[in-house]
Amino acid sequence: MRYRWLLTFFIMCVACTPTDAASSVDVVGTKQYTVHQQLSLVNEGDTSPAKQNLWVALIRDIHPYQKILSRSISPNNYTLSTDEYGNQYAEFDFSDHPAGSIIKVDIEYKIAVNEIIYDLSTCQGESPDEFIQPELHIESSNPQIISLAKELSKGKKTSCEQVRAFYDYAGDELIYTYNRNAWGAQATFGLMGADCTEYASLVIALSRAENIPARYYEGLLYLEDSEREAQIAQTEHAWLDVYLPGNGWVAIDPTLGRPSIYRETHFAHYTPNHIIVTTGRNPSTLRGASYWSHLYWPGNITAISIKNSEWTITPIEP
Repeated sequence: MRYRWLLTFFIMCVACTPTDAASSVDVVGTKQYTVHQQLSLVNEGDTSPAKQNLWVALIRDIHPYQKILSRSISPNNYTLSTDEYGNQYAEFDFSDHPAGSIIKVDIEYKIAVNEIIYDLSTCQGESPDEFIQPELHIESSNPQIISLAKELSKGKKTSCEQVRAFYDYAGDELIYTYNRNAWGAQATFGLMGADCTEYASLVIALSRAENIPARYYEGLLYLEDSEREAQIAQTEHAWLDVYLPGNGWVAIDPTLGRPSIYRETHFAHYTPNHIIVTTGRNPSTLRGASYWSHLYWPGNITAISIKNSEWTITPIEP
């Protein structure tokens, strides 16, 4: 029996689930969106697969960042599952997929997203003993990461000052290159360039190297036309939050904060154009992929591909 995976398979279980994103936040505004996701599975082979499954990560409520107002999923013959991070999935069994045919999956949401500003004037106290361990692509035990974290932390009196130094380093030193890969934090020391996954992974790894809890978000970024043309980021996006005493979980987007004119906008400020899809760098259900995972067999006599994987995000005017 031969398995066909769309992306490299790995499982890294982390025995913790997200808690409330922050203990004390100032919600200064809310924006609403309609989000439409479409996937097309094309059977290009001569026979139906013996088995075929698709797992699609579902956008869900995450306090205090976002609230789902409505959700519709088609086709409706799916089961719901939850992974070790609390991420939710619609699992489809498409084993009866005739040769030469197309199966379409459509998911539509209405979502309210909060704008949040944090006050870092107080940064003293205890931090939880979670999200501080190294993992795949967040190599916080790597000697280069440890050395850099210590160097950047010199003279910093609080974890807030340390994290700001890590954030500024990513903005100043990394070269943004959209690479469609998941190289992780350590790769930023090479010459391969970095996109949002590397920016977020590096700041998380530096924070964890100093025992500052930090966690990874993967989701969607609503871009205005001018921002899209400027290629400041892609619609599929990654960022993080860190646990800072006196505030709780605090949002940071080092990719959008790389230009100096936007540096303050994306540190300790959750802008309402961010929509979270999954938490965690390596959710087991995704098997190394992002947003969805797909498997079928036997792969030697069937050929199924996913085409037209698209997101459409439309603001809802007040």
